[in-house]
Amino acid sequence: MLADIGKYNSSEPTPFQPFHFTATPTRDVQPITDALVPNPGLLPPEDQVNILLLGSDWRPNSGYRTDIVLLASINKKEATVSLVSFPRDLLVEIPGIQKERINTAMGYGGFPLLKSTFEHNFAITIDYYMMTNFSGFKNIIDTLGGIEIEASQNTEDRCDLSYQHGAWCSIGPGQAHLDGELALWYVRSRYTSNDFDRTRRAQEVLEGLFKKTMSLDAISRAPELYNLFISSVETDMSFEDLLALIAIAPAILSDTARVTRYYIGPEQVTSHVIPSSGANVLLPNYDAIWEIIRQAVYQQ
Repeated sequence: MLADIGKYNSSEPTPFQPFHFTATPTRDVQPITDALVPNPGLLPPEDQVNILLLGSDWRPNSGYRTDIVLLASINKKEATVSLVSFPRDLLVEIPGIQKERINTAMGYGGFPLLKSTFEHNFAITIDYYMMTNFSGFKNIIDTLGGIEIEASQNTEDRCDLSYQHGAWCSIGPGQAHLDGELALWYVRSRYTSNDFDRTRRAQEVLEGLFKKTMSLDAISRAPELYNLFISSVETDMSFEDLLALIAIAPAILSDTARVTRYYIGPEQVTSHVIPSSGANVLLPNYDAIWEIIRQAVYQQ
């Protein structure tokens, strides 16, 4: 499939995101001390870039939510990456809206509102976002010829794949090869696990995707790869923005210790049922969440 590189036009609109935001990000050099997390006035490193990686459940005529919310905080000077997963049912204050699940912010107001939500709740300045939906996700992985992941534990559940309808899939622990459909099942499966485990699996797939892309000599072939995948991704990052980050990729690939994983998990939230609707949500413990953000984003 990689022989098809170059056939996509990077100017083609993505088919699943109703908002378009391309303003050049500008960093506020002032500390965010009025957020709900107790930031005492810390500033993040100057050479840091924060990117939100989003997985959307968009379908025609049905709206969408971003059920995968993953922050990649990249320190260009130190060549390190912190990954922080936020559970989709985390109840946050969305500016100008109300308290709602974090996965609804993009639907209410696109990236500008999600950016404001992260600043208000978590004292994190988001520079860019990248978002794909089910079909885009599968297309990216299949175009690469599949990916290899290192599953830290076993996941098994019913899987309805086009080539194995109504089957029972089991992955891990250990290395596994995933095509697009199987990778989508792996990150979304929840009937025999939970949403916290989904965040772990999403990070494993992201790392597998990164390694496979780098194995294709991504630095020298960056323009081709960008044109190939941009039709499957909605982003406000230009090719030049991505190129500035790719320079640290070899260092990360050669030393996995440069990537640190974090999760907003059971220790940072409280399960809650909203009386008026019966909806299950997760109430944030902002003090506990701040400890993760301080380590991952502020590196203090």
